[in-house]
Amino acid sequence: MDDLNQTQWEVDGTLEVLTFDLQEETFALEAVLVREILDMLPETIVPGADPLVGSVVNFRGKIIPIADLRLAFGMAAAAATVDSRIVVIEIDAGGIRIQLGIRTDKVHEVATLRQDASEGTPAVGMRWRRDYVRELVRTPAGVIVLPRLSAIFHSLIGGSAPSQLPPPAIQ
Repeated sequence: MDDLNQTQWEVDGTLEVLTFDLQEETFALEAVLVREILDMLPETIVPGADPLVGSVVNFRGKIIPIADLRLAFGMAAAAATVDSRIVVIEIDAGGIRIQLGIRTDKVHEVATLRQDASEGTPAVGMRWRRDYVRELVRTPAGVIVLPRLSAIFHSLIGGSAPSQLPPPAIQ
């Protein structure tokens, strides 16, 4: 997948990201992955699909699967609000380019993070699965979570069967 397992910091120690909220946490995705930011669209539930990617939207005649990262991080599902958006990203799944929408509570901005403010995941005290978090980055506004999309979506894109995906560890 494009996000690899390590953050691809620029030579100057920076990383351009799109920041967004899920519940009261701020997450970020590399700006180079982002293709579109959409207002919420009517979703079609896909019977039998893994709940993580349990629906699709029709955008400009293209069917885009929608992921709810809240589920990966053990958060309760929530209804869309006026601030909710879908961030469409493009990732490499075993040599195939796919577009995937990520449901967010609120999209903030494209920001520049600094490598010297980042840390790996702590060995204790994480309420999420450690393998789902690449890095945590300190900012004046708080901590930003860089998710490890390859681990989150592994079972859905050429990995083990979705039923074999262990539940998120909540501490």
